[in-house]
Amino acid sequence: MTLELQLATMSRQGGRKYNEDACGHWHSAGRLCCVLADGAGGHGGGDKASKLAVENILGLFAAESGASAPLIERLIIDTNRAIIRHRADDRSVQNMYSTAVALVVDLDAATVAWGHCGDSRLYLFRQGRIVVRTRDHSLVQSLVDGGMLAVEEMRSHPQRSELLSALGVAEEDLQVALSEEGWRLQPGDVVMLCTDGLWEYVDDPELESTLAEAPDARAWMKALEQLVLQAAVRKPRHDNFTAMTIWVR
Repeated sequence: MTLELQLATMSRQGGRKYNEDACGHWHSAGRLCCVLADGAGGHGGGDKASKLAVENILGLFAAESGASAPLIERLIIDTNRAIIRHRADDRSVQNMYSTAVALVVDLDAATVAWGHCGDSRLYLFRQGRIVVRTRDHSLVQSLVDGGMLAVEEMRSHPQRSELLSALGVAEEDLQVALSEEGWRLQPGDVVMLCTDGLWEYVDDPELESTLAEAPDARAWMKALEQLVLQAAVRKPRHDNFTAMTIWVR
């Protein structure tokens, strides 16, 4: 079965002076790769880190074959090394880091795999419901896992932005989470990659309800954008927010 996919993206500066998020995709006749990243390290650091992460993963994927979780892991590890090298060559960006979440699709086999580092997320919806949500590499996620914090409290915790891993750390400290092998996409499936600037303001029920009401991928991205802007109206310096969605037709 050859998949027919609809793809849409949305990236907004929010209340910040510049956008440190980045996203992009690459495809051939038989493969697709989508990448989203959220940089940190100040202007000239975070935005460069996120762009470098996206460009490096997509460039490496285009030069490879296949579309598997082990491939994603290799791409993320290589990109971590690239960010460290770049930082060593330019002292102005010595504090740059980035999250990353990557999705790869074998269009002919209708299989999908993903991997991530940090607190940018991937959601997989089937029949309109969330069946997969990646687990953040963050302090608050570790508190949830340890039973010391409720899931719904993650969005408002004062240390919500403290990461346990991101691209730019020493390789022995890098954490990369991967999907299980063998995920087959079905007609009607929807995948979304997003930064924390989006999921902080839009909870799971809102994701599902807006998805149910959206006629297409672009309309859903527009609806999520409006939700974030409405929820953050009293936070003039709210974070950049970015999302990319793939709808399986």
